[in-house]
Amino acid sequence: MLSSASNRALTFTLQFSSSLKFSPKTNIQCRPRRLHRSIMSSGSRSSPREADLNDTGCGGAITLEEWQGWGCVSPVPAMVNAVIQDLKLLENNTDAHMVFGGIGGKLQGDFKVQEDKKHRAKYQSLGDSNKKFQFFSARQIACRLLGSRGYLCQKCWLPTEDCMCSQVKPCSLWHGIRFWLYMHPKDFLRQNNTGKLLWQVFGVQAATLCLYGISEDEELMWNAFKDAGRDKVWCLYPNQNMVPKTVQDAFTGQSSADTECTYSLTSGDKPLNFVLIDGTWSNSAAMFRRLKEQAKLVWGEEDLPCISLATGASAMHKLRPQPSWDRTCTAAAAIGVLSELQLLPECSIHGLDKQADAVEDALVVLLEALTTRRLRMGRSITRKVRHSRDIC
Repeated sequence: MLSSASNRALTFTLQFSSSLKFSPKTNIQCRPRRLHRSIMSSGSRSSPREADLNDTGCGGAITLEEWQGWGCVSPVPAMVNAVIQDLKLLENNTDAHMVFGGIGGKLQGDFKVQEDKKHRAKYQSLGDSNKKFQFFSARQIACRLLGSRGYLCQKCWLPTEDCMCSQVKPCSLWHGIRFWLYMHPKDFLRQNNTGKLLWQVFGVQAATLCLYGISEDEELMWNAFKDAGRDKVWCLYPNQNMVPKTVQDAFTGQSSADTECTYSLTSGDKPLNFVLIDGTWSNSAAMFRRLKEQAKLVWGEEDLPCISLATGASAMHKLRPQPSWDRTCTAAAAIGVLSELQLLPECSIHGLDKQADAVEDALVVLLEALTTRRLRMGRSITRKVRHSRDIC
C-alpha cells in the first residue's frame, strides 16, 4: 500500500546536487568563447509570407495528417479549424491578404488590423470564461499553423533550410516513464523551444504534447492520468508556496510507509506521468493553476506538492538566459528528472542516464542549428543577458 502522502499528485522544481551537473557536452566548450552568452531568438525574422489556404486541399482546414505531423497526438481541434474558416471568410470579404512574418509567424499588415477587430468582437461575445480561454488558444494556434505551412519543418520546427532532423538520434525512453509537454500556445512552433526535443528523441507516445486550452489535448492527457492514478502523476513547477522536496526525499521517505513508495516506481503496468510546463514564466502560473483546478475536479484535491531540485549554474543559460539561476529550460528539466531517478536503486538498471544523454545531444544540435542560421543571415549570436521570462 502506498502512503497517503504518496497518493497525491506531486509537482517539482529541479534542484541537483553538485554531482549531478550536466555533462560537458552541453557546455559546448569547444565553441568560440563568444557563445558563452548566446541566445537564439525564435524570431529569426523572415520575410512576410502569405498563407496558402489550399495547401491541404480542403480549403485551408487542418487535416489529421498535418496536425499530427507537427508533433500532436490528439484529434484535430474543432475550434482551431473554426478559427481558420473565419480567417478564410474574412480574407474573401476584404481586399487584404493574410500575411505572416516576424516572431511566431504573427499576422501582419492590413489584414491583421481587420482581423484584430473581428476577433475582439468574437471574444467579447463569448459569455463563458472557459470558452473565451479556449478561443484565445485556438486563435493563437491557428495563426501559427497557417504562418508555418511550407516554411517550418514539421518535426523540428526550424525553417526547412535549417532542418536538424537528420542529426537528432532517436532513443527509447524507459516504459516506466511518460513525459507530458504542457505547452502554452505562444510556444507552439517556436523555433528555439526545447520541449519539442523530447518527442523528437523519445517519440510522441513517450513524450506527448498537450496544448494549454485545447480541449482535445487536455482531455487526452487527463484521461491518461485518471487511468494511471494520482500517485503516478507528477508536475514539474517551482511552487514557492510549498516546502520543497527532492526526488530522493519523495521516493525514499523516512517512514516504512513512505519507503513503500519507492517500489511503486517499477511495479505495475502504469508509467509515471511527468508534466513539464512549457511556456514563459509569466504564463506558467496560470497553466499551473489550471492543472490544480482540474486535479480538484478529478481527485477532489488540488494540492500539488513540489519537489525542488536546484540546478545551479546550468549550461542551459547559454542557450536562453533564465530569470534566475535555479530555473532552466524544459529539455534540461527532463534531463534533470532522468538523472535524479537514475540514482535511485530501483531505477538504476533502466539506463536513464543514457536517455538523459540523448536529450543533451539533441540540445547541442538545436543550439548549433540556431547559431548557424543567425550567422548565415548576418545576425549577432550574442545578446545582452537579461531577465528573459522563458522556461521552454
